[in-house]
Amino acid sequence: MNPVIFLVDMQSFYASIEQSLRPETQNQPLVVAGDPERRSGIILAACPLAKACGVKTAQPLWEAQQACPNLVIVRPRMSLYLDISLQITAILEKFSDLVEPYSIDEQFISIHGSEKLFGTPLQIAQKIQQAITSKLGLNARIGIGSNKVLSKMACDHFAKKNKTGIFYLHTQDIPNRLWPLPIESLFGVGKRMAKHLRQMGIRTIGGLAQFPLERLQRRWGINGHVLWLSANGIDPSPVRTNSFDLQKGIGHHMTLPRDYRDAEEIQVVLLELCEEVCRRARTHHQMGQTVHVGCRGIDFSAPTGFQRQLKMTEATNQTMMLFQYAWAVFQRFWDREPIRSIGVQMSQLVSDAHVQLNLFTDERTHRLGYVMDEIKQRYGSSAILRASSLLQAGQARERAQKIGGHYR
Repeated sequence: MNPVIFLVDMQSFYASIEQSLRPETQNQPLVVAGDPERRSGIILAACPLAKACGVKTAQPLWEAQQACPNLVIVRPRMSLYLDISLQITAILEKFSDLVEPYSIDEQFISIHGSEKLFGTPLQIAQKIQQAITSKLGLNARIGIGSNKVLSKMACDHFAKKNKTGIFYLHTQDIPNRLWPLPIESLFGVGKRMAKHLRQMGIRTIGGLAQFPLERLQRRWGINGHVLWLSANGIDPSPVRTNSFDLQKGIGHHMTLPRDYRDAEEIQVVLLELCEEVCRRARTHHQMGQTVHVGCRGIDFSAPTGFQRQLKMTEATNQTMMLFQYAWAVFQRFWDREPIRSIGVQMSQLVSDAHVQLNLFTDERTHRLGYVMDEIKQRYGSSAILRASSLLQAGQARERAQKIGGHYR
């Protein structure tokens, strides 16, 4: 029996949750957006009525208000959305033990073996929709395919445009359904990659599927091979319940509330980022061997900034050691122009079960980070801070009130 995989996507997730809790807004154009004063005034979700007025996700709030002056604007409540996402996972787990969260509002589920209990794939999809609507008052769109890529494409390009919110993309339908779509529609192809592909004369998914694989591999290596496989509807990756345990890197990125121009101010937020990255690494009992640093300038018309990496002499999850390397990278590649965002990541992760000690390292320094984590876990993330975070440039206290950069 061929595998059957669903991608369950929640329609206008944040906005739908807010409307379900605010019945008076059911017939109003509602959006969930951040705070413009802190440079987070971006549309995170828009209900169908707001979208019909021309409002788009990731659009600046001021632009959305011009398109729809009577917008109902709601600030995000991330802890609520995370809780409901977990409730959706629990509903899906009643239909299969193979459920893989892909994002806060999208989850893969393999129903292989569930047909004897719940019926055909279409019947199971309907039952999942009904269960989610009945318990949470939310609408789910479901793409169905024999693998993750096909189910994702089925959801994004067909189920969302289908009145039932369900679409089964069969393998034999790929040439007729999938291949005529523009190359930008392929899962994994962003604006930059689409531009490169179009320069090579590849304008549709079918054009990529029939393009010589050797040329794609020669230019992009493994990534070129993966794109070719996706265009042909091939994806061997299984649905995993532990996908987030297999992460290859741990990072944190911050959009700054104002332009940061001075090195002293940038040092403060870079140290805070290193603190958060190391905290996450310690939580997963991981250490990183390579540090990645990136920033973006303030001019959108002429983008500036960099993305660089450096391998450290030894794996670490100690804040100050990571910061020393991160600051060295930043100083080397920063063009001394103001920045509006900055990020740090650690990769080449290894277990922290075995730590290489040396004569110049106090073992208590290694334990200190874990003790600080325990204090934050017990009393809150702002219970203990570095003194530099109390400076005007510091963002740790403000971000302690948020989840994913948005207020709880």
